[in-house]
Parts: sequence; structure tokens; C-alpha cells
Amino acid sequence: MSSSDSSRPDRDALNASRFDHANANGFYESYFQRANHPSEPRAFWIRYTVFSPRGRPAEAVGQLWAVYFDGASGRHVALKRSVPISECSFSREAGLDVRVGDARLEEGALHGTISQHDGRIAWELTYAGDEPPLLLFERGSYQRRFPSAKALCGTPLAVFHGSVTVNDATVPIDRWVGTQNHNWGSRHTDRYAWGQVAGFDDDPTAVLECSTAKLKLGPVWTPPLSLLVLRLGDREFACNSVYRALRTRGAYDYFSWRLDAEQNGTHISASFDAPKAAFVGLSYENPPGGTKTCLNTKVAGCRLVVEEPGKAPRRIGTESRAAFEILTDDDSHGVPVLV
Repeated sequence: MSSSDSSRPDRDALNASRFDHANANGFYESYFQRANHPSEPRAFWIRYTVFSPRGRPAEAVGQLWAVYFDGASGRHVALKRSVPISECSFSREAGLDVRVGDARLEEGALHGTISQHDGRIAWELTYAGDEPPLLLFERGSYQRRFPSAKALCGTPLAVFHGSVTVNDATVPIDRWVGTQNHNWGSRHTDRYAWGQVAGFDDDPTAVLECSTAKLKLGPVWTPPLSLLVLRLGDREFACNSVYRALRTRGAYDYFSWRLDAEQNGTHISASFDAPKAAFVGLSYENPPGGTKTCLNTKVAGCRLVVEEPGKAPRRIGTESRAAFEILTDDDSHGVPVLV
């Protein structure tokens, strides 16, 4: 990590675990790291998670998730491992200090292995980045009960080195760029699309994170609520307040998504898409009960247009470096649920 990283104290505070062993209200918390090959449609996604079901805190477990995406062949490997909570630790002190069994995550490094009868993924990675954290919500929202699911990017434009071993093949990781992320909450958002780009093909310094969600409040569904945060150089466009979420337009189906946001006269449109073959299905347990299906790809395409008053539109994009997820209760998507 760069010694000039002035954002480190803020990132450390934001990455501290919120997990309380005694809390019986139900809880999940995940730290995930992802990165893309510099020029090929390949990516990894590694997730350290604690899951505590509502009313049964003694049944909390730690979980390791790993997916290796190969967009060229369409063959992806996804594995999950559960570990007794007695063999895990999630530090509530500032900074990253997570252990799930013998897998560790700390500031700047992570290692672990998932071995099952149908495959193996192992990782030995370091990463560095001095960009300040990117907050999907207004900062004050992280201290309030609403929304019940929080998300932030602790290290945008993280540069990864090391290796990921997929079955019998070791993949060298040399300057793959991605992110370090932190999510937590008492329940999963009812329905959402989530997307992120850490470096576009034609602008490697640009960072985008966005979501469109629908929440069920009793018997009533909210309208789509969309958030968008974009960094271009030293400028940040943050359409992430409740007011902006109601005004930003977002619409998605299983494999495509379009958002349109406006801030102080600047119009931002973003579109994500990927073929069905680029996704894996993951089954997420929900703390209140039941499960959700996450359709997950890290090799999606994204196109972005920024129109500022008095300037020509700025257009940037990526063919396969975008993260794109859909959370759903429906099973008509046709994507195999691998874990």
C-alpha cells in the first residue's frame, strides 16, 4: 500500500466489521474482492461472508465463495464452503481483519482455498490502491436503519497480483484491476440490479457504481430506486440520496440494464449487458428466512455517456470489465444455479 494513501483511515473505519455474535435480529456481512484481466474477458470474484439467521444467532456460520469467470470459453467455476463460526473471526476494530477457517483477508492481502468433489479454487493475492472509498449511499445512511442493506467500495481501482488456481490450472494475476468491497445488513434487498466498473477500456481511471432496487414494505412495493456514483479523474458525480434515487430512472431485465441520472445539469446514462452464458447463479440465504438467487457476472459490457452543459458528450465503455448482478426470487431466467 502506498505510504501516501491519505484515505487509509477512512477506509479502515468503513471496513470494520458490524457483526455482533449476540444479535438475534438476523445479519449478513460480506467482504468481496474482484478483478479483471487487463485485456481478456476473464475475472475472479472472492467473497468472505458471515451469515446469522434471525432468532438463531448460535447457528451463525462463516462462508467462503469463489467464482472464476472465463468469458472466452463460457466455462465458469463457482464454489462455496461453510465454516463453523467458532473457526472464524470478523474484527470490529478499524481495518480489514477477517478469518474464515484457514482463509484470511487483511488490508492488502488475501489467501484461501475451497476444495470440493467437483472442483477447487485457491488464491494467494496482494492488492494496492490509494483511491478514496466510494460510497453507494450518502455517508449518513450508513449510520441509519434505512436502507437495511449497506454497500460500499473500500478500495476502488485496486491492482491485484499473485495467483488464482482453478482446478489444476494456476492463473497468474499480474496487474488485474478491480475493487475491494464491503456489504452488510439485516436482510437482502428484495430485488435489485447492481453494477460496477473499475476502469473503462478507454479511460482506466474512471470508476462507476450503481444500483436499481425495489423494496417490499409490508404488502406494497416501492417504485424503482436507482443510485449512481461516477468518478472521472478528480470529479465525482454522486446521485445517491433518496431524492436522487426517486428521480434517477433505472430499468432492467435479466441480461440488460439502463440508467439515466442527472446532477446539476449534467446528464449521465449507463447501460449494462451480457449474454446469459456470462452469468452464474448463486443461492443467497436471507437472514429473515428463505433464499434469493443472484445472477452474477464479472465480464459484462458497459457503455457510459456523460453530457455536461456546454461540452460535447463524453462516451466511454468496456467490452468485458463490468460487474453486473441481478437479485431475484424468480426462476425463469435459465441460468444454472451452481452453488
